[in-house]
Amino acid sequence: MQDTKPNEERGVAGRGIRTRSRASIGAMRNPETHRAILDAAAAVLEESGYAGFSMDAVARRANSSKPTIYRWWRNKAALIMEVYEEASEAALAATDTGSLRGELILRLTTLWTWWEETWGGEGLRSIVAEAQLDPVTLDELRSRFVPRRIEFIRLVFDRAVARGELADASGVEVAVAHLIGTSWLYLLTGRLQEREVIAPHVDAVVKGLATGSSTADLPDR
Repeated sequence: MQDTKPNEERGVAGRGIRTRSRASIGAMRNPETHRAILDAAAAVLEESGYAGFSMDAVARRANSSKPTIYRWWRNKAALIMEVYEEASEAALAATDTGSLRGELILRLTTLWTWWEETWGGEGLRSIVAEAQLDPVTLDELRSRFVPRRIEFIRLVFDRAVARGELADASGVEVAVAHLIGTSWLYLLTGRLQEREVIAPHVDAVVKGLATGSSTADLPDR
């Protein structure tokens, strides 16, 4: 019979894992345990990819328990989404070039490279695929993950408005959707190496905003 005793009690040992148990504070997230679970999940993704990812592996590595993890994340996709967001935001932190066009090209190039060279691309593809079959994952993707990704890229346009490069934010929602949709298209169809298409798509968006139509003169696909 499988041992279901929480790992905090069993004192799981391993590389980089603290063996003392962490105090639980109920439904509120204990910061130390929360950090340990995110670090463990990132390590499992780095070593085993999405296919080898499991809550058991994360619990063992974090010296935590599955009930604790499931109390804070509805399923493994929700946990991976949080790890993904933290990792991608760190990878894309230094992309402010002082111009809308320059920052968008750098940000998307950095993102596509991160997707292609790390677990990030496989992780996002797997989450999208799982969302087509699992209503819980679809809800997590639609109600939490996507809005935060939209807000993350929208910050680029907000900086352009603050610099006076854009007169206002009209058309920005369509521009953001265009760039995210384009990026996900190339990710999901395995074409991330075609990074030369980024600049034409950015130019179409920037030109559209300047002329008041974010869909003007879209490049052929």
